[in-house]
Amino acid sequence: MDHEDRIALFLDYENLALGVRDHHGGRPFDFRPIADALAERGRVVVRRAYADWSYFDEDRRMLTRSHVELIEIPQRMGASRKNAADIKMAVDAVELAFERGYISTFVICTGDSDFTPLVHKLRELNKRVIGVGVEKSTSALLPPACDEFLYYDRLEGVDVPPPAARRSRPARPSPAEPAPEPVVETAAEEESARDVDTLAVQLVQTVAGMQGSSSGDVTASALKRALLRKDPTFSESDYGFRTFGELLRHLAAHNVVELAAGPAKGDPEVSLPERGDREVAFGLLRSVVVDLATDGGAVALSGLKDQLRRARPDFSEKKLGYRSFLQFCKAAATGGAVELRWSPDDGDYLLTPQTP
Repeated sequence: MDHEDRIALFLDYENLALGVRDHHGGRPFDFRPIADALAERGRVVVRRAYADWSYFDEDRRMLTRSHVELIEIPQRMGASRKNAADIKMAVDAVELAFERGYISTFVICTGDSDFTPLVHKLRELNKRVIGVGVEKSTSALLPPACDEFLYYDRLEGVDVPPPAARRSRPARPSPAEPAPEPVVETAAEEESARDVDTLAVQLVQTVAGMQGSSSGDVTASALKRALLRKDPTFSESDYGFRTFGELLRHLAAHNVVELAAGPAKGDPEVSLPERGDREVAFGLLRSVVVDLATDGGAVALSGLKDQLRRARPDFSEKKLGYRSFLQFCKAAATGGAVELRWSPDDGDYLLTPQTP
């Protein structure tokens, strides 16, 4: 238990419940998916929800069964009621951060950007902050401020209604044929799945950056934390993987990364392939330079990447862990595939095939 994160949960209940009802077809808010998601991250020792509970009578019973402390904010005129709830919740969170040093993680359930200063203050106090909000009612300012942000709509157990269906006009049936059923096309069918290749590029760049900024090995857990720092809304489940380890094994099977035993069971070391695709790419660069360099001449860096893509349309230096094409060419020169030099007269880098 000593190694578990202690979590304090604060719900801006009116914001969350109304967001669910407005964007989930009037369905009621369900606390269980949030509780399950937090149970996977640590031990929840504080659960508080803030609202004028006279408006949420049924919700009170559901939250009480889940051992959530209900903080009453009575109805007042105008916007003062909402402001009072926000202020009370922020004050309680900061007070708890000072008084309960063992609490390492604060979960702020809201989509309101007014809580962004609270998130910054908690992180300043060395607390990890997880945000939870309904995707369509969450301010764009809030997720980047958090260490991790969970969209309620994507949590396991949330029953999201299908988007508004578009019915195509059926053709007029002939007398001998029964009328066909109207064709329903949903937005979910029209949207393509998230691009795993794009994720692979981001992951490889992150591994390369972590390897370059420290001499230590990159573990899967450290890599996941780095990806969340870049994008707090990142979740491997959005790409069809149940766990981050499953995602890494998929990329390792496609020679994007290499996995080795790490310091702890279930936390492998992640590295970029030393050979394989990188050596093939260096060979491709050299062959293209040989073809373009006539009579022992040199090939300018500008436009060279397009020539590589003509020879291999799927070429991308970013998939190999390089932030730019110039960085890739410098690595190829270091590896002995080509020679690279700056030409002041041409105002460009020039490449020539490396002499065997």
